[in-house]
Amino acid sequence: MPFPIAYPNLYDYDLFPKVCVTNKATTITVRWLNGAQDFQENRAYLLRILSRRGGDPAYHPASSDCTEMVLTSTPERGFSFTHTFASEGEYTLRFEEVERNAQGKRVLIQAFQVYCIEADLARYIPLVGDLHMHSTYSDGDQAPEVVCANYRRHGYDFLAITDHRRYYPSLYARSFYQDIATELAIIPGEEVQLPQIGDEHLDAHVINFGGTYSINALVEGVASQEVGTDWTIRSLTPNCPPVMRKEEFAHVIREKAHSITVPDDVDLIPTAALHWIYDAIREAGGLGVYVHPNWVTNSVDHVPAALHDYLVSHQLFDAFEVLGGETYFEHNGLQTAIYHEDQARCHRYPIVGCTDSHGSDERNSKALIASTMVFAVANERAAIIDAIKAYRSVAIDTISAEFRLIGSTRLVRYAGFLLKNYIPLHDALCVEEGRLMKIAATGTSDEREEATALLAQIHGRVGRHRRKYLALES
Repeated sequence: MPFPIAYPNLYDYDLFPKVCVTNKATTITVRWLNGAQDFQENRAYLLRILSRRGGDPAYHPASSDCTEMVLTSTPERGFSFTHTFASEGEYTLRFEEVERNAQGKRVLIQAFQVYCIEADLARYIPLVGDLHMHSTYSDGDQAPEVVCANYRRHGYDFLAITDHRRYYPSLYARSFYQDIATELAIIPGEEVQLPQIGDEHLDAHVINFGGTYSINALVEGVASQEVGTDWTIRSLTPNCPPVMRKEEFAHVIREKAHSITVPDDVDLIPTAALHWIYDAIREAGGLGVYVHPNWVTNSVDHVPAALHDYLVSHQLFDAFEVLGGETYFEHNGLQTAIYHEDQARCHRYPIVGCTDSHGSDERNSKALIASTMVFAVANERAAIIDAIKAYRSVAIDTISAEFRLIGSTRLVRYAGFLLKNYIPLHDALCVEEGRLMKIAATGTSDEREEATALLAQIHGRVGRHRRKYLALES
């Protein structure tokens, strides 16, 4: 992901771990890279460990958290020390000259950042990914397996192919990489768009992220016409509901309409269909994502304000796509403002950020405009869904070079640190894996064989890298 590097010494020094747990003694190592000459061998330096949230000890002694120790550099011009951090947050490690200069000040040699989290958060690993993207099976530019490869190259840990009206392309992607070693979690998914009922158009777009079977394929339509109705093409297991005729579906929705009441400015049948869709996604074990209400289509918002208020007040959805696939202000800017206003009205719901990608390489200027960081127990379908439902997600806006984050203050602080101090190193590892995945998908027979073998050799590298830099609970 194209995140700016706030701290240039990220590539000049190797500091690990970068994240540790409060009230637990942690040994931190600093190693020099690139021939850096800031520290002299076997020389003493003053280390000042400062809590960022505590403030400057010279001006805020009551709240500040500052520990000082003198360390001697190793023959490799690095350091190793053990410290117990008392509270959660970012800390700066300031290496200074021991002796003061003529002006009575100590000269700063280098400063590094580490982050400390409390034990409850240490159970979870940070993962970056996307819940909403398209392939050539609907209106995207690349095949599902290529989309996966390109976004792994960009640094994604997980993603779902969510083609319009089609679940089976996400199964194709999973099947393609089933016997190829990759640490990318490929989650099943689809953008649910169902047939109209009489004269009533069902204009809703709903993401089924991680459902074990297709919601689109529960009703005869595009998917059944293209690939049939066998369970293997619409489900992860044989335990999926049968396919309904359109007439049956219309009857189900009309019956649903009898059980709900809507305001005069909200259409009954489309809203009944939304009730049914979100319920069906949950029954399938998926996450129902409410997407792009402020996407401007035909000069108007995709979701009327009255319908949005109904969806929020009745909490139909599982997560809200607060950041999505357009760069104009009315899209993400208004969705962010509406989200904060809903919070102020005591309507709390989980959030995600997605590209709604229709092109996965550099030719698409919007390929990397938003993503989601989740804090999950594992990089797999159920754990990611659980994390989002439990409000352990942060939406990431990368439209501009200076990223913006949306979520709880606690997680935004942590995610911001990771994006500057850990994710760039993580993404550098993913570049090679993604490149090899694309060769495995598009190369000649010999190239595919070589790429597959190389992927097997490097498999597990990203996990080892995570364990090196994030000293989390096992």
